[in-house]
Amino acid sequence: SHLMKSMRNYTDPIKLASWLPAYRFKEWILSDIVSGISTGLVSVLQGLAFALLVNVPPGYGLYAAFFPILVYFIFGTSRHISIGPFPVLSLMVGGAVVRLVPDDYTVNGTLANASQIDKERVIVAASVTFLAGIWQLLLGVLQLGFLVIYLSQSLISGFTTAAAIHVLVSQLKFMFQLTVPGFNKPLGIIYTLESVFSQITKTNIADLVTSLIVLLIVFVVKELNDRFKAKLPAPIPIELLVTVLAALISYFAKFEEKFNVAVIGKLEKGFQAPVAPDLSVFQRCIGDSISIAIVGFAVGFSVAKVYSIKHDYPLDGNQELIAFGLGNIVGGSFKGFASSTALSRSGVQESTGGKTQIAGIISAIIVLIVILAIGFLLEPLQKSVLASLALGNLKGMLMQFKEIGILWKKDKYDCAVWVVTFLAALLLGLDIGLAAAVAFQLLTVVIRSQIPTCTVLANVGRSDIYKNRKDYTDIYEPEGVKIFRCSAPIFFANVEFFKEKLITAVGFNPMRVLRKRNKALRKIRKMLKKGELQVTPILKEFVRIDIDIYIVGAPEGFLDKLERSAFFDEEIKPTMFFLTIHDAVLHILLKKDIASSPKLKPTKVMPLFSSYAVLH
Repeated sequence: SHLMKSMRNYTDPIKLASWLPAYRFKEWILSDIVSGISTGLVSVLQGLAFALLVNVPPGYGLYAAFFPILVYFIFGTSRHISIGPFPVLSLMVGGAVVRLVPDDYTVNGTLANASQIDKERVIVAASVTFLAGIWQLLLGVLQLGFLVIYLSQSLISGFTTAAAIHVLVSQLKFMFQLTVPGFNKPLGIIYTLESVFSQITKTNIADLVTSLIVLLIVFVVKELNDRFKAKLPAPIPIELLVTVLAALISYFAKFEEKFNVAVIGKLEKGFQAPVAPDLSVFQRCIGDSISIAIVGFAVGFSVAKVYSIKHDYPLDGNQELIAFGLGNIVGGSFKGFASSTALSRSGVQESTGGKTQIAGIISAIIVLIVILAIGFLLEPLQKSVLASLALGNLKGMLMQFKEIGILWKKDKYDCAVWVVTFLAALLLGLDIGLAAAVAFQLLTVVIRSQIPTCTVLANVGRSDIYKNRKDYTDIYEPEGVKIFRCSAPIFFANVEFFKEKLITAVGFNPMRVLRKRNKALRKIRKMLKKGELQVTPILKEFVRIDIDIYIVGAPEGFLDKLERSAFFDEEIKPTMFFLTIHDAVLHILLKKDIASSPKLKPTKVMPLFSSYAVLH
């Protein structure tokens, strides 16, 4: 069976054994350590920040930033990506969490308190993540990584841009410190904005001012990092500096007591025992888990591909699915939430000199130190600061709006996919929006095949090269010859379109010509019978006007299929097929020379005016 064959192909799924023995310790270890420390500090902050998107206590973001790294170190094939929380996935998990455990959640008919709600939400997030990991693992084992091709770059770009808007809106409640319920339904973003602005007068000014200052500082310094990255030995760790400074100010100025700001609060030291997923959550979150699995892999693999091309090493898409899947299964078991990779965090790992996933292990050690020892230092940190840090990582995704103009010039179908995906994900929600986007993209594939690009070719530079005649000036078109090219296979859905384009290219409708010719022939015969008309060579040529069709570039086995289908007869013969356009044109020119030469004129009278159509 296919499953057994797939399992045999994965007898050695542990990729660590393939690269660790070849590790150049003296050359790479220092770079990996520096990179790992830098990436680890970013992972800690992003884990805490993205936990807010999942609607779970910030400390659980540290678990999501730790366990998947260990798994990917053993099973992954990319040397440079940093595994951990990703804002889009966090938001998707958060959508399922809010739907199953809303703010008015009840236990045995009684309204649950904040502690009970947090506990239930953690279980839901872990269970959805576990199920998403199972889907990814199954796809990897069955070697179905190719399915990601149905998520084109324009679809992923439009989707992540819409997700960035969702992230922005979801963080407003922390920046303003407002009580905003979750709206995981179509037009939920509109309801969220309505709730925020209806309570705008209740804004905590201290949180708002802090978040705006942090956001401004982070934005400016990140711009400087981008502008002077060639001159800087490493990017300025602005997120770390801002976090430390904000935590110190909040602690010594007693912001929580004086201004009633929302802070992270107590972070549990150490790890919690692993838990089994809640099967009832599985039943209610199948769609969410599939979306999370597909988006997590698509984003992670696209980022990994960027670095594999840059540093010239191979990637295995199916093995990446296995690594992501196992990472989510393990992470979900330890109450983490869905992980993938983020371009910003992976950028830190690569730009600071990371050579292999040893840097990933070092970053995991940094997260481990925070979990076990120094997490308490972050307890006075305001949640509005974490919200600002989350927003500071959205610039790359929000800048994807620029792609609309580029895609419009390059490919209008891809542009339409981008816009429809963005609007669907923005207005319908990320789960329904993704399904709608995939459906629309498949529709564009059908439309492309039904309405293929058709062009008239001409000889370029008097050579054996034939290109679109609109793109060149030095062209040669043999008189009476039309070379017509269709970019897609011809089948029942596009045959009428093909006929219309071919008629337009030739310049007349053969059926209309045939009807007029038959009408004229009937009139001529009638006149000949009455003696009103005499047979003359002009008359003979008119009767014999015809069009020859030649087909070139037929795929292998096509002629055999036509013969088996009894396609050929006395008029339609295999001699109408040629290997190349140039072969067909030379044949036509030779045929015309024979017909027009008095010495070579055959016994059968050839028309002096003939048309030829070469189909490619």
